[in-house]
Amino acid sequence: MTIKTIWLVRSGLAASMGAAALCLALLPLRQSSAATAAGVHPGPMSRTEAFARAETLTALGRKIFSDPSLSASGLQACASCHDPAHAFSPASAMPVEMGGEHGDQPGLRAVPTLRYLQSVPAFTEHYYDSEDEGDESVDNGPTGGLTWDGRVDHGADQAKIPLLSPFEMGNKDAAEVVAKLQKAAYAGDIKVAFGETVFDNPQDAFDAAAEALATFEQSGPDFYPYSSRYDAFLAGKATLTAQELHGRQLFEDPAKGNCSSCHLSEPANDGEPPQFSDFGFLGLAAPRNMAIPANNDPNYHDLGLCGPQRTDFAGRSEYCGLFRTPTLRNVALKKSFFHNGYFHSLRDVVSFYATRDSDPGRWYPKNSDGTVRRYDDLPQAYWDNLNQDPPFGRKPGDAPALTDPEIDDIVAFLGTLTDADLQPEATGH
Repeated sequence: MTIKTIWLVRSGLAASMGAAALCLALLPLRQSSAATAAGVHPGPMSRTEAFARAETLTALGRKIFSDPSLSASGLQACASCHDPAHAFSPASAMPVEMGGEHGDQPGLRAVPTLRYLQSVPAFTEHYYDSEDEGDESVDNGPTGGLTWDGRVDHGADQAKIPLLSPFEMGNKDAAEVVAKLQKAAYAGDIKVAFGETVFDNPQDAFDAAAEALATFEQSGPDFYPYSSRYDAFLAGKATLTAQELHGRQLFEDPAKGNCSSCHLSEPANDGEPPQFSDFGFLGLAAPRNMAIPANNDPNYHDLGLCGPQRTDFAGRSEYCGLFRTPTLRNVALKKSFFHNGYFHSLRDVVSFYATRDSDPGRWYPKNSDGTVRRYDDLPQAYWDNLNQDPPFGRKPGDAPALTDPEIDDIVAFLGTLTDADLQPEATGH
């Protein structure tokens, strides 16, 4: 995103105006190489032109997003893993999805949702609250980026990752993707949007497809509708049950759940609905998931921000084990949780937070002598990076920060974050 795009999002304008408003901010400031090379819209556009172009690219991106012919197997589309009926998350409970040329290559991480990414800022190592800009005492550390490890900032860059990943859509290079785009039923739409000569240069055509995908993924009705019952409650148009209200109180209580310290639950000062993420990075020590084939190698560890998928922070030990905080919107629909998909129950996730340190034997395996192998997916050299804020930081045998009924109440509150179009009565499930 450009700075202007982020300003529009945070001011609430983008949420009300949708993809067209985002493109109105984006296109005059950052022309795509494909559009520029093709001579399309060579400069700032009028409001009408920007809205029209946004609609064109959104429609085109929707077609690309759902096209399995763009994968090496011919069977996997973006929508295969990012199912629109499941908040653009996987429909399955598998910790990682299968892909590659023959659809038999397992991934390395759980597939995150694509909903509510429109406010994620560009990655920075030092993030300051706007009212405290420049004050070293409020440096919030690494923040932002669109993946679990924050390694790309723009939707177009993120869209390219699965197209070329050997364990996702499995294309060997941009030219292979473009050859498939040229055969697609919507190839003419790409020419209309980016010029008749767009396919003359494979990189331009690849960039064009990525831009269309990114524009589609900024479509308000699809990706950030803010239509949950909690949104209606904040607007004074719905009520929460006593259990849900208590769950919200526990969610926000710094001595109990303390969830809102990272998963912000109150509207911003400018009225923007809460994103339920501060987009920061934390070490939580989810148990090692042996259902991920890569984890059969005892020397392999997914260390998030310091690698191995992100390479620019290799050797930065203070970043090892940190992953970006995801939004909790639509979290009740998820079937796998954390970066490694270890948990398959939202209640277990909240219970893990409450008892990770007070009852580690509940979550981590035991050694042959009966001792608990706690934090088993993170080498001990990086244990100092783990979050110890409440409800963490207790000693084994201590009372947990949350009782079982309180955990149930938080889970009930999290159920109010499901968007209206994904409710069972809306989907027909």
